[in-house]
Amino acid sequence: MINERIKKRLKKDRPMTSITLRVPKDVVEGLKEMAPELGFAGYQPLIRAYISEGMRRDEKKLYFTPAKRMAEALKARGVDPALVDQVLIEASDSQQAVD
Repeated sequence: MINERIKKRLKKDRPMTSITLRVPKDVVEGLKEMAPELGFAGYQPLIRAYISEGMRRDEKKLYFTPAKRMAEALKARGVDPALVDQVLIEASDSQQAVD
């Protein structure tokens, strides 16, 4: 799962889609001013960079924890995925009880 996610993200020719995003005008103006100074061709690539940066940070927290990496390694070595998932759930439940 983790390896596939990384491989997909590293492809340069990924398909793009258009979205509509409401952003305050002053923010767009600020992005337009900052983009060239940060080495971007325009504000849209800068927005994509900000989104990617935030996604990488959150994906690291969600998917690349030591426990999840260990679970992926165990599954890759033939340990029953259902058993690994159950252990992760139990460990998470016991951690939440401590917090």
